[in-house]
Amino acid sequence: MTLEQKPRFGIDIDGTVTTPDTLIPHINKQYNTNIQLDDVVEYDFLSAFPHPVDRQEFFKWFKENEAYMYSVSHLAKDAKSILERWQHEYELYYISARDTNVLSITHKWFEEHEVPFHHIELIGSHDKLEAAKKHRVEVFFEDKHDNAVMLAEELKIPVVLFDTPYNRKAIPSNVIRVNNWIEANHWIKQNF
Repeated sequence: MTLEQKPRFGIDIDGTVTTPDTLIPHINKQYNTNIQLDDVVEYDFLSAFPHPVDRQEFFKWFKENEAYMYSVSHLAKDAKSILERWQHEYELYYISARDTNVLSITHKWFEEHEVPFHHIELIGSHDKLEAAKKHRVEVFFEDKHDNAVMLAEELKIPVVLFDTPYNRKAIPSNVIRVNNWIEANHWIKQNF
């Protein structure tokens, strides 16, 4: 690492920078349900439904509405203020499973909410390993359990896992579970 190079953070967007429950009201409205975040105990909204839902129909609806849902996503508490502080000390590389077709919506959301970024990459799948490796991130911020574990084990980097009902399985020692951005910032201040 050269003297002028800042540590690079890999940061997931949905459920990390945005609140983990941000899509739930849209799903509830479409499917006339009353799902709460605590009902979502797997990284799959359909697991929380009180009745069976056609998976293909759900994904078709989701694809047709994702741009709008992402455009009105709620920013996680304290994320903006902490990311504003970090932007001068670290490189903020957002690596998301969102499809590339929502890149302009994603950029617009970051600009409208004045959330700082150095790079945004939408990879269209949950396999963030190659992107994290390519960009040589030194720590990753994630909400999806298997992503956190894979990134931590394969890249031998710390992964900060934002606690949600859907990611409470066991984690390796280099996955650090936090409840919010204040705790994430505290961990970063102690370790970077």
